[in-house]
Amino acid sequence: MNKPLKLIPIGNSTGAIFPKEMLQDLGVQQGDALFPVRTPNGIELRRADPEFIEEMRLAREIMRKDRAILRELAK
Repeated sequence: MNKPLKLIPIGNSTGAIFPKEMLQDLGVQQGDALFPVRTPNGIELRRADPEFIEEMRLAREIMRKDRAILRELAK
């Protein structure tokens, strides 16, 4: 998986061409979103946004804990 990615112009932006094998290793296909995450080792590309996952975990926890309050607010 050490093949370089080729950067190409796409309108006013720049895109990268991913080899098919790399897409399979990442578990993504055309149209999926990849999220860049800065790590001590550089930038990683991930299928899911870790910040969003944590926010959703916190939201579920709040909804579970404060179910009665949320029910009253919904009225």
